[in-house]
Formats: sequence, structure tokens, C-alpha cells
Amino acid sequence: MTIPVTKTILDNGLTVVLKEMHHAPVATFMVWYRVGSRQEKPGQTGVSHWVEHMMFKGTLAFPNGSLDRLISREGGHLNAFTWLDFTAYYETLPSGRIDLALDIEADRMVNTLMTEEEVESERTVIISERQMYENEPRFLLNEELTAAAFRVHPYHHEVIGDEADLRSMTRDDLYGYYRRCYVPNNAIVVVVGDFETAAMLAQIEAKFGAIPAGTVPEPVTRQEPPQKGERRTVVNGPGDTAYLTMAFRAPQASHPDYYPLTLLNAAFAGGSSLGMFDGGGTNKSSRLYKALVDTDLAAAAYGGMGPTIDPFLYTINAVVRNGRTLAEVESALDAELERLAAEPITQAELDKALKRAKAQFVMAGESITGQTQLLGLAEAVVGDYRWFETVLDKLNAVTLDDIERVRRDYLPKRSRTVGWYEPEEKAEGGN
Repeated sequence: MTIPVTKTILDNGLTVVLKEMHHAPVATFMVWYRVGSRQEKPGQTGVSHWVEHMMFKGTLAFPNGSLDRLISREGGHLNAFTWLDFTAYYETLPSGRIDLALDIEADRMVNTLMTEEEVESERTVIISERQMYENEPRFLLNEELTAAAFRVHPYHHEVIGDEADLRSMTRDDLYGYYRRCYVPNNAIVVVVGDFETAAMLAQIEAKFGAIPAGTVPEPVTRQEPPQKGERRTVVNGPGDTAYLTMAFRAPQASHPDYYPLTLLNAAFAGGSSLGMFDGGGTNKSSRLYKALVDTDLAAAAYGGMGPTIDPFLYTINAVVRNGRTLAEVESALDAELERLAAEPITQAELDKALKRAKAQFVMAGESITGQTQLLGLAEAVVGDYRWFETVLDKLNAVTLDDIERVRRDYLPKRSRTVGWYEPEEKAEGGN
């Protein structure tokens, strides 16, 4: 018998999603905060990611450096991540010690210290992290391309933030953001694993129920207006390899078109696009791979998008093979997109894409931690964990007419942003 997922909202607004899985004596505890780079304003870009770092710097009950030791001693692990729409923290532990995760997360929801010294130390770490990314061509291209694609919506900046803001933000900026955003009515607790639902809910109420609700962050109201023509950007930087990205407007995860566009990408480019935690797979039989890689124009070619609260981007990417040019690769990709219009996806291609997408989605949820992440992602992005539970049914309902409609609506040239990354020519005699 499959035990159903339960969802409860505590009196202080904390959302709690629980799913029992008794095949192993393990549990994963996650706290998702409905805040990411999407909520950041100019002058404070990167604050969500920086606060995530500071959440590991200690409280009076759990001093700096103690969390890794305490979790490792129990045979578990912990981690965190910040993205466009959310920040999440999790611990996976033997189920008999999952109470340690509750203690840690309830404590640092309210008691993180953020001393001036730790803030300054972490400023150096994060600026170094950003400068390290700046040696990565894909980061540089993505940053410029996203900024060109979004001129109004705060999706336009990278999660790590702009260096100018990382240098100017103060301890008070970080701590004020933490106090505003890390409140129970802006958070989701997701627990999956070997426990009894009633007992776990009682534990969560005991640890989190007395934390007072706060004033949740203001909603994002600056929506991106329709794009009225193709945009282009060229980035020059280090390296020996050229990269091409075409970014098209994509619907938010809650939009019905998200599912057919997912399968269009799976058929055309080979990916499943179902979310951040997809399993891997090959795309060697896809139209994109055959047009760009099999012809020796590109060393790799792939497409993808992820679930977001507001409309974001569907990207098609190519790594230009040595001796080939960006213009050649773009021309071949344009020709393949034109062929996609003239020769729509067939039923056989759709069936294969559906099979691949299902397999990757199932792989992503095979582990207890994977289940926790998928449930939390659905609740944080769509506001309903059942989005995760109904994905396969909605994919099954997609028709060839749906595929052709989203191709026509979402892939016109006028609504795309094209990015080129051109390696800088080395000076003669240089290293």
C-alpha cells in the first residue's frame, strides 16, 4: 500500500509536507524558503546566496563548524542551495536521528548570529567564487544573455549577484534580509522517509510551532513585457572554445504549455526538462544532435529549461567544434529549426521522448532525498506538491497538435535572444 503525502499548514503559516517511505531506515528533512534571486533588488543582488552561506556560520546552540561534525557523526550529510525562486537546506540521516535535523533547522531559522567578522570573511569567499566563475565561458555567456533577455524582471541577474553589490552590502543588509525572509509563513518543511506521519508532525509542531510568523517578502510585480524582436549579444573571454546559446521565452511551471514544451525539447534536443534534479541520459538520437554533432559542427548540443514561478527561458546550446565557426553552427541550427516547422515531430518521436522523460523523472525520484527535493520544488515553485505527483499524467495527455502549437508560439525568431561566446585571441608569444 502506498502511503499518501500529507500537507499541513501550522498556525504560524509554516507549510509541512510529509511522505512516509519505509524501504530503508533513512529520512531526509528539508526547509525551503520562498526567496531566491527573483526577490532581490538592485544594490542587493546575491543577498539570498550570501545569507545561505551565513546560515552555516553558527548559532549559540550550534557554533560555527559544528554542523558538519554533528551530522557526519550520525552517518548523515547536509547541504543547501540557492536558486532563482527559492533557498533550501536539507539533512539526510538515519531515521532514528532525524530529530537532529529538526533541532538544527528550527534553531537557525531564528538564531543565526551573522557576526561582522564572519560576514567580512564570507564576503571574500563569495567574491572569489564569483571571480572563479568569470573564468568559465558558459557563466559569462549566460550572464550576458540573461541580462539581455530580461530588462524588467529580476530574473535578469545571476544568483551569485553582481560584484559591485557583493562589495557594498553590509552586515545589516544581510541580517535584515534574513529576518524578513526566514519566517515560518515564508517556509516549507518537507520530510520523506522512515517515520510515522502523526509523530513527525507532532515533532515539527513542537520545534517550529512557537516561532512567530513574520511579514512575508513583497510579491514580484515587475513582469517582463513581450519581446518585440530578436536580441543578440557577443561575449569575449578566456578559453579556446566558442559557445552558442539560443534562448526563447518559456512558460512558468504552472502553465499548461510547460508540458508540451518539455516534450518538444525531449524530442528535438533529447533532454527531459522536468526540473533541476533530472537523471542523466543520452541525446544522440535527437534531431539536434544529428544536425550539429554528427556533422562535426559541434562537440556537444543540448536543450533544456527548468520549472520557475514566472516565465523564464528555454535554451538550445552548442559547443562549437575546433575549426568550425559560430556562424556555421548558428546557420545549421536555424536550418534545423526551419525543418522542425516543415517536418513536425512525429508520433514515433513523441513516444520516444515521452519514454525518455518518464525514465529520467522516475530516476530523479528514486532516492529518499530525490523525493524530498521534487516535492519541495513543486510546493515552492507551483505552490502545490501535487504538481510533482501529476506530471506523468499530464505528459501522457500531450498530443502532436500540442507539440506543434508550442513550437509555433514559443520558438519564433522575434522572441529569442542569441548569445555568442568568442574566445579572445591570444597575443603572439603569450601563454
